[in-house]
Amino acid sequence: MNTTRAIHGRRARRSSLAIAALVAVLSGCGDRQRQPGGGPGDGGPAAAQPPPDAAASSPAPAPAQTASSFAAASAHPAVPTAIPSASSDVVAGASQRYESGPSVIASDSIDGAALRKRHVERIKADDSPVTVLRGQGPLELGKRICEAVVPRRPAATPVLLKPNICGFDSVKDPAKSKGDDGVTGRITQPEFVRGVVQCLKARGHTKITIAEGCGHSHKFWKDIAQRTGYEAMAAEEGAALVAMDDDGVYDVAGDRPGKPLAIRGIQATHVPTLLMPKVLAEHLDHGLFLSLPRLKMHRYSVISVGIKGMQGTVMLSDSAPAYKQKWRMHRELKAYLDTKAAGQEDRALYLSSLRVFAERMVDVLEISAPDAVLGDGAPAMGGDGFQVLHPTSEMVAVGGTNPVRVDRVAAELLGVWNSPALARELGGHRTSPLIDAAAKRFGLDLKATAITGDGADLLKSPRPVHYKAMAPFRLDWEPGQAPLPGGPAKALDPAPPASQKAPDGKQGAEPSGGPAKPEAHASPLPPGEQVVLDGKADDAAWSRAKAVLWDTDYAGKPTGFPTRARFLWSKQGLHALFELSNAGLNTDHSKPVGTERKGLYKEDCIELFLTPAPSSPRRYFEVEIGPFGHFFDIAIDRDARLEDTAWSSGATIATSQDARARTAVIEALLAAPGIVGALAPNARLPMNLYRMEGKDPRHYLAWSPPRTSKPNFHVPEAFGVLVLDP
Repeated sequence: MNTTRAIHGRRARRSSLAIAALVAVLSGCGDRQRQPGGGPGDGGPAAAQPPPDAAASSPAPAPAQTASSFAAASAHPAVPTAIPSASSDVVAGASQRYESGPSVIASDSIDGAALRKRHVERIKADDSPVTVLRGQGPLELGKRICEAVVPRRPAATPVLLKPNICGFDSVKDPAKSKGDDGVTGRITQPEFVRGVVQCLKARGHTKITIAEGCGHSHKFWKDIAQRTGYEAMAAEEGAALVAMDDDGVYDVAGDRPGKPLAIRGIQATHVPTLLMPKVLAEHLDHGLFLSLPRLKMHRYSVISVGIKGMQGTVMLSDSAPAYKQKWRMHRELKAYLDTKAAGQEDRALYLSSLRVFAERMVDVLEISAPDAVLGDGAPAMGGDGFQVLHPTSEMVAVGGTNPVRVDRVAAELLGVWNSPALARELGGHRTSPLIDAAAKRFGLDLKATAITGDGADLLKSPRPVHYKAMAPFRLDWEPGQAPLPGGPAKALDPAPPASQKAPDGKQGAEPSGGPAKPEAHASPLPPGEQVVLDGKADDAAWSRAKAVLWDTDYAGKPTGFPTRARFLWSKQGLHALFELSNAGLNTDHSKPVGTERKGLYKEDCIELFLTPAPSSPRRYFEVEIGPFGHFFDIAIDRDARLEDTAWSSGATIATSQDARARTAVIEALLAAPGIVGALAPNARLPMNLYRMEGKDPRHYLAWSPPRTSKPNFHVPEAFGVLVLDP
């Protein structure tokens, strides 16, 4: 890595600064070897399964324990319900007369066409409410959500519970991972499942099976069942615990629950090679099938609830063993990950793979739809579902008999339903593409979803969102904070917003219905604290500064060239940090960095436009800085048609570059009197951020896109806002 440092302007200033390390583009398995096609982490502890000719990787060894830390973490005492739950007849309308119909199992195959017809008709017609309950812990919530929404069946009906036991990356040593065991927070808590089991036993059910498909060996399954507390809980409650894996043990012993059965009549689907575990087929045929997912964000599918949870049931006949082929459900993702490994970001490729995965998951849902989904949100988890965890402040359970509507309500609870901010990053998808695909497939109007229960009031106002995606973007917002670029998620689909107004009251450049103008925040630098301009990443001040990220061009289209910016302010001036990804470093090194560089905009550079007086929006400063420290600054008055190239930003600049990683870091302190004088607590200064990148083609990137027909950065009406935090 090369580093350059230069001091520019009429008045040199000393400052101290350090940069937070470039945020990893992909979240995931830092202590595992990535497998081909990997990343999403939906096939068990390995985020993707190995190719058919590769040996299965062994799980990371776990520390010795005298008792299960996972079980202890999920144990909560039962709390009496203040208001008895209504019967399922009243709450969900789900207890219609039960008629099993003809068997779909014939010898060793399944009538997939009959299953699809049955499930599609049911889901299309099911407009029963989704129940949201608040509680004190998973055991209580498991009981109550079961009582509220699970359809009533004869006591002799066998019941299959499918929790998320394997939705994590790897087992960790808490002593070495700041108390994180790698599992807690990612999986359905055994005490939540215990609550559901006790509810079913109270109804008279005696044949209850808990099953999950991990895509790993029998030894791994036994180890995880013990470590998580599932083995002990199932034994205590008298429930069977089995793996839906054809691993050479479960599929040949006893009732052979993991035996893969062929599915007929699905050749026209996106999953023509899908197989079904025998235990699931039996319960779809003449039992009750309940999905018990953990309510959480997911780095690839946005959320992991009812639809995504069906990945645990997947077996594919493309290669043997079938249970290790789950990765093929998102096999197109490998092409995107390969571009990431090469230092590029192809958002279109990412979205294409995600949409194909969504269609496949909806196919699986059509074939293997659960009779009800009971989501464990005690608490629900923001973040990425694996490495980054952000628990909700409330403990909830979400349940219903229509899995698509349950996912829609769970998405709203997690802040990603009808989200303009998410749409900016995912090609217009305002929620998980899995929900969009399912709603379209089943012809559902999800806006009309009824919500009931003592937790329904949580959805009456915009919800917090904390989401870290596999693609290089992150959404973090809490009520009371400035809106995310594009705006926070809304409880209902809003009417198209009126066009924005510039600070002087004139109509802005944003078209009606366009995204809201973004805001960036500059954190105050406490008196006495200093940062050093050195192009490194080791100072705490930058970690407190909230980042803004963009890869859109002047027209608002994603480009795959992410730029991250952070700001601090002090009596010294405005501190700015820019982190450039996919940087080509196209710069003429023959020119010195110590003098102004006219025409810098023709090479790679970033540009900051700042309006010091909001009452005069057409008077602003422009500062251009290249990845090697070259600079150019100018003061502009568009009303007077003046451009003052003699103006100095008083910039001190430090940069670093990594040509192999295609990254660059630009740090600057802007100390011009006109800038320093505008810095005050709670000030809101119009600002825009731009980046020029590449030669052929040339990219003109904008944080707040002016949406002009041709590249034009001098559109003050389209500026965003820099907020000076007190």
